[in-house]
Amino acid sequence: MSGKLYIVPTPVGNLDDMSVRAVRTLKEAGLILAEDTRTSGVLMKHFGIETRMQSHHKFNEHESVNAVAQRLEAGEVIALVSDAGTPAISDPGFLLVRECRRRGIEVECLPGPTAFVPALVNSGLPCDKFCFEGFLPQKKGRATRLQQLAVESRTMIIYESPMRLLKTLQQLAEVFGGDREASVSREISKVHNTTHNGTLAELVEYFTATAPRGEIVLVVAGKEEAPTEKVDKYAKFKNTNKQNF
Repeated sequence: MSGKLYIVPTPVGNLDDMSVRAVRTLKEAGLILAEDTRTSGVLMKHFGIETRMQSHHKFNEHESVNAVAQRLEAGEVIALVSDAGTPAISDPGFLLVRECRRRGIEVECLPGPTAFVPALVNSGLPCDKFCFEGFLPQKKGRATRLQQLAVESRTMIIYESPMRLLKTLQQLAEVFGGDREASVSREISKVHNTTHNGTLAELVEYFTATAPRGEIVLVVAGKEEAPTEKVDKYAKFKNTNKQNF
């Protein structure tokens, strides 16, 4: 009988965001796959979780997916965590989940923290429709992707490092236009959590003077769709009637 893979979200900042169910699942699992066992070790110690951990990160996941899937097929219950947030969202996890689905292994993702949702809601930008971009390409394909996003009408969510934030804001302002509305959230759920709103030009000015720190989520307004002219489909009949009379 196959085992089960649990995808377990962990806090992006405040440890109080850890759910009771997440703690129980990690305690009951036979093995925890962690993006960084040192980082996750602090979390496990805080909650008294003594389950054995094993590294599962972007540098080894291609090689380890098959071995983990075999252990699940043998009946093990395994939990996957990332350093923070929900695994597979700009973090390792997708390849393993896909392989489990392919082999018919049960997978369950627990609801829980992820950085982009509070950033999106805090931005004040439309959140009824949005697209999640994660990290933009660093070199190859970056310019092309920015051009494609310039005409995107939905609100866009981008993850960025503090070292690259200013450059990204400058490029967005150049391609999208400096008057495009945007929001930068940093250190979500932590003590120094802040959100800065403004146009891309204003944010470039702000972060040129103030060096950004911490984990960054950038939210950018979509391109406003041009209003369509309302066509009166009965106009020609009205004109005909006037002529008849």
